[in-house]
Amino acid sequence: MIPTSTILLVIGSVVLIVGTFIGIIKAVVTYLKYPSKSLVSCPETGKAAAVHVDAGKAARDVVQGKHVRIHLNQCSCWPEREHCGQECLSQIENDPQGCSVWGIAQQWYRGRACAYCRKPIEKIHWHDHRPALLSPGKKTVQWSEIPAEKLPELFETHLPVCWSCHMAETFRREHPDRVVDRPWKRGAMGEYIKESEETREFQPVLE
Repeated sequence: MIPTSTILLVIGSVVLIVGTFIGIIKAVVTYLKYPSKSLVSCPETGKAAAVHVDAGKAARDVVQGKHVRIHLNQCSCWPEREHCGQECLSQIENDPQGCSVWGIAQQWYRGRACAYCRKPIEKIHWHDHRPALLSPGKKTVQWSEIPAEKLPELFETHLPVCWSCHMAETFRREHPDRVVDRPWKRGAMGEYIKESEETREFQPVLE
């Protein structure tokens, strides 16, 4: 017969293991809840600010059984306003995914047509082939290369460009002597426009 002390030890060990496992899961969920970078409206300036939540500390608080209170460890308004009350955190707590820079960019691009080839941009990928923006100065730049706090402003003035056309236009800009233009019409921002009922697709011809 197994001694009662041994049974209690086994039960205690199982409870401890299960509790630890649950704590780890909660910590991981807490860590993943907050995007790597978020966009908020700064309560003090009224302008967009790019912030980063200290998700690691929040996860450690969960493991240690503490009450989780999120804090910022980065903000585009710092160091000028580094000692603010971080009231913007309520925006992230209410809608962490809606404040995600990636989510905001994803929402803006979804369903929009590329200014050049007119193909819809259905989804952006985190690992590669990120779409770009076409400026009024007729220059394309990938959205991920722009400071996050500038994105809302640029989304109002720039046009969407797919990755393929961004690469083609970058090549055109950097190596104009190696590109032959088709005699197709361009709009005010350099985008291709329809000459007939058909949508023409840009295909640079390399010499």
